[in-house]
Amino acid sequence: MKEDWKSRTELLIGKDNIKKLSDSKVIVFGIGGVGSFAVEGLVRAGIENIILVDNDVITSSNLNRQIHAIISNIGKLKVDCMKERILSINPKVKVQTYMPQDITNGEEMLIDKSIDYVVDAVDTVTTKLKLIQKAKDYQVPIISCMGTGNKLDPTKFEIVDIYKTSVCPLAKVMRKELKKRGIQDLKVLYSKEETIKHDIETRTPASISFIPSVAGMIIAKEVITDIISK
Repeated sequence: MKEDWKSRTELLIGKDNIKKLSDSKVIVFGIGGVGSFAVEGLVRAGIENIILVDNDVITSSNLNRQIHAIISNIGKLKVDCMKERILSINPKVKVQTYMPQDITNGEEMLIDKSIDYVVDAVDTVTTKLKLIQKAKDYQVPIISCMGTGNKLDPTKFEIVDIYKTSVCPLAKVMRKELKKRGIQDLKVLYSKEETIKHDIETRTPASISFIPSVAGMIIAKEVITDIISK
């Protein structure tokens, strides 16, 4: 494959930064709506070493917001579908895939000094806290996605420190738990938009195509710009 597919990006960030991206390793936890688009943005920008972690399969309910969710992929593992998509964009990418149960000591054990950046796009507070603590222990940069469900305005997303967040219920819980653990800072993506209430009672978060996708691409932008600024 000719390398000229990177030529437009090279015009923007320069040849040295193209190499820096191709040499960097990023791990993404959670390959759903936000995570799948974050991976897409990272790979198309030039990341050539990526680890995908998720134990879920694609279902019909994912079709409205996940980039790898197409009818022919229903029932397949998200990490496998995303790997196939990555290699169809750039066959040179080294892709490792993991399901949490495949990892002896928990998914956070994949974080070590060889990682250049961690993307946390998982849903559960417990898992987020483990990932964040591990990244902090190894001094590996991490960005954590807060709640994107029940939102309709993608222009309300911001990247800030966790302790500067407001409105977001997940961010409120995370602030409390991180403070308990003595973690003094954390880069997050969150939305300033007030949560939209459902017409019917359900715990299932509402979603639409342009919310997780925008969130994922903003995260990809932050990872890329942080890496090339080193």
